Amino acid sequence: MKIVFAISEVEELVKTGGLADVGKALPLALQRAGQHVSIVMPYYRAIANEHQLTTVCERQTLFAESQVYHFDVRHMEWHGINVYFVDYPEYFDREGLYANSFEAFNDNGERFSFFSGAVLQTLQAVDVQPDVIHCHDWHAAMLPFLMAYDRSGFFSNTRSVFTIHNAAFQGVNRLEDIPYLRHHPGILSQVHGGYVNMLQSGIEFAHKVTTVSPNYALELLTNLGSHGLHDRLVTRQDDLSGILNGCDYTQWNPATDKFLPENYSADNLHPKTACKRKLQDASGLPDKPDVPLLGMVCRLTEQKGFGYLLPILDELMMHNLQVVIVGTGDPEVCMDLGEFAQLHPTQFAFINGFSSEHAHWVEAGADFFLMPSQFEPCGLNQMYSLAYGTIPIVRAVGGLKDTVIDYSQGDRATGFTFDAPTPDALLNCIRRALLFYYEHPAQFREMQVRGMHTRFTWDKAAQDYLALYQSMFND
Repeated sequence: MKIVFAISEVEELVKTGGLADVGKALPLALQRAGQHVSIVMPYYRAIANEHQLTTVCERQTLFAESQVYHFDVRHMEWHGINVYFVDYPEYFDREGLYANSFEAFNDNGERFSFFSGAVLQTLQAVDVQPDVIHCHDWHAAMLPFLMAYDRSGFFSNTRSVFTIHNAAFQGVNRLEDIPYLRHHPGILSQVHGGYVNMLQSGIEFAHKVTTVSPNYALELLTNLGSHGLHDRLVTRQDDLSGILNGCDYTQWNPATDKFLPENYSADNLHPKTACKRKLQDASGLPDKPDVPLLGMVCRLTEQKGFGYLLPILDELMMHNLQVVIVGTGDPEVCMDLGEFAQLHPTQFAFINGFSSEHAHWVEAGADFFLMPSQFEPCGLNQMYSLAYGTIPIVRAVGGLKDTVIDYSQGDRATGFTFDAPTPDALLNCIRRALLFYYEHPAQFREMQVRGMHTRFTWDKAAQDYLALYQSMFND
């Protein structure tokens, strides 16, 4: 099949978050499965600074009633995949992808609506006639809408798949701020109170809608878990599916990880002690090999469960444990964590920032990994933790529920889960884990090894997506 990814970021080329991980791993897995894959994405300044790319189509033109857009198409071959870049400096030659520091660009709705139109124009210019255009998140959500109104005939046999990576981010913008769409003949059907919700449009017009774990797909069909999209998604539930993201085990493998002081495997966990010592040293904590160490690496946002964690920190410090949290984000959360670290310097460390080294040190050096998320579409850190023999403590939501099996399940268990969205539920779950660590060391080691043998591969995800693509031509 000819498959085109319309996506705003791809790891190795440009990245702000987990979307880029999918943008790299899934096309490569589909290519390994024998498919013909291309990618179309914006030509950001960050890419231009690293790669001086060949222009393959000059001065492509798009028209809106109030504006004319001239853009070039650049190209590179990347791991055997053709990547086409929409080069429109006015929109993409900026320091950030979506924001300047912490403030989102006020024309994001216009920028990515134009990008969606430019994807269709680019494919015609380079003569790539896809079977499937796979659109990712709100940045490409207007593409199925634009396909529905395309009169060129070029895409008459093309199907669209729209993947929701995080339904909390919906691309809601005032129509008057989107010149590219303002006079589109079909746009009024997408306007509510003067605003366009791009994610809703993607849900409405795509042939199939997916999200990044089976359980998150179920949550999106509920009032509580749908981020306000319940009504739209229920009408499309026959076309909605959840396909679990994979994990890149080439980057996250304790046997080959170059960041670790010593490598280890499920057959030899002893060097994990050296990794714990490294994490304690790098975090300013005393070297205590027999004290359970809880690690956490994430964006410091409400979604990640700090509303549950912060209220119980005082009670946690009454236990014989250590905690290391690494991340950036909400200034108030940063301040609270920093102050707490000063009060408890031998038990609690906060690293205000992010580095790959520290992320890998936490995954390898911690005994438990905390992910008490409010919601988690898929999650990757719990997969990394399992691979590193670091037992996850998670709230049973979204992809966390799909990937972590609770201690209560006996010899199937790979971690500890809790359900209620409360601080007490998290505290009780952590206490269960601590009791297990201290009272059942042999079973603790068995759980570590079981997790390390667990695999969530992109090749499996690619086969699931391929079956979905093919189903659209059988319906």
